[in-house]
Amino acid sequence: MTQSRRRFLASAAATGTLVASGSAAIAAGGFVDLPMTNGRRPLAKFPQKRELIVQSTRPPILETPFNVFDGSELTPNDAFYVRWHLAGVPDTVDLGTFRLNVGGLVTMPLTFTVDQLRRDFPATEVVAVNQCSGNSRGFFAPRVAGGEWANGGMGNARWRGVRLKDLLTKAGVGANAKQVRFTGLDHGILPATPQFMKALDINFATNPDIIVAYDMNGAPLPLLNGFPVRLIVPGWFATYWVKMLANIEVIDHVDDNFWMKTAYRIPDTPGNTVTPDQTGYPTIPINTLRVRSFVTNFADGDKLPAGVQTVRGIAFDSGRGIKTVELSSDGGATWMPAILGRDLGPYSFRKWQIAWTPPGAGPYTLACRATTNSGETQTNVPVWNPSGYLRSNIETYKVTV
Repeated sequence: MTQSRRRFLASAAATGTLVASGSAAIAAGGFVDLPMTNGRRPLAKFPQKRELIVQSTRPPILETPFNVFDGSELTPNDAFYVRWHLAGVPDTVDLGTFRLNVGGLVTMPLTFTVDQLRRDFPATEVVAVNQCSGNSRGFFAPRVAGGEWANGGMGNARWRGVRLKDLLTKAGVGANAKQVRFTGLDHGILPATPQFMKALDINFATNPDIIVAYDMNGAPLPLLNGFPVRLIVPGWFATYWVKMLANIEVIDHVDDNFWMKTAYRIPDTPGNTVTPDQTGYPTIPINTLRVRSFVTNFADGDKLPAGVQTVRGIAFDSGRGIKTVELSSDGGATWMPAILGRDLGPYSFRKWQIAWTPPGAGPYTLACRATTNSGETQTNVPVWNPSGYLRSNIETYKVTV
């Protein structure tokens, strides 16, 4: 990296321009062995990021090491996972020339600078989990194609910005509007690559919890997480959280672009699951998160000292909120209630902990399960679909005391 490039990185925040490398890390680390077949991955640092697990460099796909989640409920910006779809990720975004466009079937097309978003609209915040649709794909059996994530394709942050509803209201939504379509600044390298676009039904797009965010955990978004603004769709999978958001377009039809009609589809079957040999089933676009819980301070295969153990973890769902978390030390035969941590809102990670005293030395199978305020509880029934989406079954951890 040239000296001028280093100076530019150092002064990025002060000048209002942020930068990242779209094709390679700026510093290499060692390797990590994820608990899956062919699980060895390199570790590397990208601009504005600490050492993360590299799933891909072009486009950048970086996984958060799971021990990060044993800290605060809020995932630090420099540890937050990264997922881009197209290789053409801008290295820089100049706030002086950047504009967010609102158009399509509206009364008055509008454009905004980030300063105008900050100044001219009421600011709102939401704490919400951003989870990649393929998070945990590497644990599917049989394996499926795609990025073989462990459980680190997720993060939780306090997002601050403008309600999407307020932008649409100012532009004036047409009477025949059916959906709102979103595109960002990333692009394909080949002409035939379809532009990444996502769409939401107009009735849902006016949900006041959906925002166009300019801040993440009290600071401007890192470029690799969508600087200067990104869409926040709490409770929905991250494919809808369009990064480097540049265009908001109201349309009079159900969007049939590749990323809605073909990609990111799940079986329209009970539990959204099928068997590997099943064909001919209907599909629908992926949508809301499923309830999940994890142990964060122990890993599968750990050896523990005798005596009282404090078991810690996190749980989350699509926005109903976590009612209870339970721990089992016998593989799910019996369950003990955990103590829930502070409540940062229904879309957030909810921390939990429990004091567990092993009755003696030997092997144990820890398991955790969460229940939402609406009564949805994790089960041992695995979900399988050819895209590797929606894993949410009870996680287990074999430990030895």
